[in-house]
Amino acid sequence: MTQTPNSRVRTRFAPSPTGFLHLGGARTALFSWAFARHHGGVFVLRIEDTDVERSTPEAVQAILDSMDWLGMQPDEGPFYQMQRMDRYREVVAQMLAAGTAYHCYCTPEEVEAMRERARAQGLKPRYDGTWRPEQGKTLPPVPAGRQPVVRFKNPLTGVTSWNDMVKGPISFDNGELDDLIIARPDGTPTYNFCVVVDDWDMGITHVLRGDDHVNNTPRQINILRALGATLPEYGHVPMILGPDGEKLSKRHGAVNVMEYDKEGYLPEAMVNYLARLGWSHGDDELFTRAQLVEWFDTRHLSKSASQWDPKKLNWVNAHYLRQMSDADLAAHVAPRLARRGGDPAAADLAAVVGLLKDRAETLEQLAEGAMLFCGPFGGVPAELAAQHLTDAAREALRDFARESATSDWSRESLSATIKKVLAARGIKMPQLAIPLRVAVTGQTQTPAIDAVLALLGKEKVLQRLEAALA
Repeated sequence: MTQTPNSRVRTRFAPSPTGFLHLGGARTALFSWAFARHHGGVFVLRIEDTDVERSTPEAVQAILDSMDWLGMQPDEGPFYQMQRMDRYREVVAQMLAAGTAYHCYCTPEEVEAMRERARAQGLKPRYDGTWRPEQGKTLPPVPAGRQPVVRFKNPLTGVTSWNDMVKGPISFDNGELDDLIIARPDGTPTYNFCVVVDDWDMGITHVLRGDDHVNNTPRQINILRALGATLPEYGHVPMILGPDGEKLSKRHGAVNVMEYDKEGYLPEAMVNYLARLGWSHGDDELFTRAQLVEWFDTRHLSKSASQWDPKKLNWVNAHYLRQMSDADLAAHVAPRLARRGGDPAAADLAAVVGLLKDRAETLEQLAEGAMLFCGPFGGVPAELAAQHLTDAAREALRDFARESATSDWSRESLSATIKKVLAARGIKMPQLAIPLRVAVTGQTQTPAIDAVLALLGKEKVLQRLEAALA
């Protein structure tokens, strides 16, 4: 890092609100946030909303919600580019006056014709500089009634290079770069120009972003140099691939980050998993947010693409579920249970999730499992009754009902009652446990039957047994 001793790291995340925040964007935000936090710096959120036709308030809110859910609140911002139009126009005027930008009156059709001629000659297709002012050059007459674009006067010779924080040294021949349009005929600035002015004005020292921006970087560097601005350091992170090795898409799970909240993932788990997609700290797979901040550096960002693995995410999420206290977990599960029509007060929900969490990977799975204790009981399905509530099974269930009716209804006493019935009848555990599950829950598989019975409660269990045996 080439920071001066008294300088302060300033990073930014700058999404376009033309859609929801997806996984790649969330990971970029996380790396920028963690870098700023590690260096005691400032994390800036900037909303690049100049694409008026495609930007929506809903997408802006989804980005803000996602950042908040992931716990990546900015130190400054959000700033909105559409609120900075006067500043962009001011800088364009300064560049025109300084001769680092110029008016170009070519139509898009004329520029395309230039590119076609270049292709025919085996050259790189580009604008040919017709309106670029040079000493001793006579420019064409200005077409009547035609509004010009403003182009940046890019250097014609030399190389633009930087030492990328992720990829290492990168160079571009300036002769390969067009004179970039920085303002359209109606005066609105273009993407690359807005980014430059924003990074300059906001004092951004380090830019971490996706490697689809590598080709933008030399253009932005040259504009910053023309403005006399200090250059930030750049790092370009490779993309995330789906499990099949293809570019991550909706079919792989590249959806709105908040969908993962709906599906029952914890933000701590998502932060942990996203951080490991392209960054490492030795062999550590599980770490806290505080450890991520303490350990994060750009030297351990991967130069190669990462692969999204839903099974790995589930494994990480299951870890965080198990780490959470039963009371906190119950608070997360309660609203999900209510949405299913369950009653969170119908049982000791903290005890319920404590029983279920070792088998669950998501909060949704926990809520679904908790319906056994907090949801309506639909009775015993006829096919299960026919298969499992045989005459012999009913006799064993009657014994259990009679013996347990006088117990203190703790898990320990219920376990002792079950063993007593097994011994008296000379049968194995499945010959009682499975009919008991069917009669009381309508299911053949549950957690340990003594724990299930204890949580359901004496009155409820005996009522269901009586109904099943009637």
